[in-house]
Amino acid sequence: MISWIKSLLSTSHTRSALVVFLPLLTLAATAHAQPVRFPERPDVKQGVWYVDQANMITEAEGAEINEIASNLMADEQVPCIVVTIPSLMEYNAAHFTIERYAAALFGEWGIGSERRNYGILLLVSQGDRKARIEFGQAWGHAHDQDAEKIIQTLLVPLFKRGQFSEGILGGVRGLDSVARGLALPKSKSPWWVLPLFIVGLVVVIWMIVNLFKTGRKGWAWALIAVLGVVLFFVLRAAASGSGGGGAFGGGSSGGGGASGSW
Repeated sequence: MISWIKSLLSTSHTRSALVVFLPLLTLAATAHAQPVRFPERPDVKQGVWYVDQANMITEAEGAEINEIASNLMADEQVPCIVVTIPSLMEYNAAHFTIERYAAALFGEWGIGSERRNYGILLLVSQGDRKARIEFGQAWGHAHDQDAEKIIQTLLVPLFKRGQFSEGILGGVRGLDSVARGLALPKSKSPWWVLPLFIVGLVVVIWMIVNLFKTGRKGWAWALIAVLGVVLFFVLRAAASGSGGGGAFGGGSSGGGGASGSW
């Protein structure tokens, strides 16, 4: 057996393969052995409720996020933290899913408290094109569907258009509504929806008036009906596809949430 191994190692092809693959295996083992890192916690005592390592949040939206989160904490004792990172790889977490990293970050920071474990985390990994809402354990999976709706209607549509700051702010507004027991805010329709509706309505009315003047029947009325149906479905598709004890006191995740990608 030993002689066979020596014979195998003596071949030129085997030596070449070892030269190529051994450094790669060593590099992979080293990367995996490095501990997973986390961003620094925001200074909530100074009214800062988000960490923007990926530079996705503008100053204006950031100020509104801080205001919403501060008021939510004061009114409901629910901490809502927002975190953006360039990628999971940047924090030695390439082998983590977005769900696993969000839960680990939640626990590392202790969002919420052991006594009142109602913390909320919104995590966005720009390079991985993934977002995660993580609830503290006390939520008990009661708002998983709400979290899914926030991700899919308030974040993802805007993220796909590159409007990251607006999408994150919309997500925070949605989470604020969930924490207060209110209905989720509706996503805004694109600016062109109302002008399109007005133009379409004017065209349909003009065609109807013209038909009465000329006395035409049959196919012309069918055309108006088709245009009306098309206009209705275009507007509906546009509306549905647009874009909804202290902060860190030993809280833990496990209360559900939702994830999404764009």
